[in-house]
Amino acid sequence: MGRDLYDSFPESKAVFDRANEALGIDLKNFCFNGPQEALKATNISQPAILTVTLAAFEAFKKRLNARPVFMAGLSLGEYTALIASGALAFEDGLKLVRKRAELMDDAAGRHPGKMAAVLDLDLKKIQELCLKSGAEIANINAPNQIVISGRKEAVEKAVGLAISAGAKRAIELEVSGAFHSSLMSEAAAGLKVFLDKTQISPPGIPVVSNYTARPQEKPEQIRENLIYQMYSPVKWSDSMRFILSQGVSKFFEFGPGKVLKGLMRRIDNNAEVISIEKKEDILAV
Repeated sequence: MGRDLYDSFPESKAVFDRANEALGIDLKNFCFNGPQEALKATNISQPAILTVTLAAFEAFKKRLNARPVFMAGLSLGEYTALIASGALAFEDGLKLVRKRAELMDDAAGRHPGKMAAVLDLDLKKIQELCLKSGAEIANINAPNQIVISGRKEAVEKAVGLAISAGAKRAIELEVSGAFHSSLMSEAAAGLKVFLDKTQISPPGIPVVSNYTARPQEKPEQIRENLIYQMYSPVKWSDSMRFILSQGVSKFFEFGPGKVLKGLMRRIDNNAEVISIEKKEDILAV
């Protein structure tokens, strides 16, 4: 993961080298060589994804003759967007993400739970099912693609109710806890301690918040939104609709995979999304 970026672009190499130094571990070795089990650990996977994403972005922006008008990132990606916008220093953001991962893992151990994606059932109906089951809405990813979260029994009950109500599918996610739910409240309180010590600047490019689905420009507002993000729904669909409403029609997705491109097809199939993950993606732009 990211090896071709490291070998091809000095900007990308610098990102990986800085990540190793900041974290005091050989993160690039985990990215390039695994093993898979190590990469599945939240405190490795989240800094690794952030680093690979920033490595792609830094190489790309040297070759782009245009300036983004908005930035956004889904959950962990919001930290990447804040770094890319200049609101967070790379090293500070990386350390925050590792601490966030540790706090999430700790909360998941103390308050076990799970998550599931519900497909082709509208938000209002899912809200009703959550009230009946005790599950919570974690991600509003796109029309008819909503993730629920909470205690194991609550999510399983909600999944059964969703299928009975006509959902096309309800897929349990391979995650270690009930993220973006009230079970993460203690993790959010722990994150606040570290956020309060972290320098945050006004972003050079507006970053649309997961929590509010609107641009966040003041450092204190960013801090608050990152705390709320831990235990509140990620409003990705609304975030994209806001950006679209501002006249934006072309989007670049950075990092491993093409998940956001797939979500945008459901949100607005007319929007153009270009995924930037590998060397050839950058050279093709």
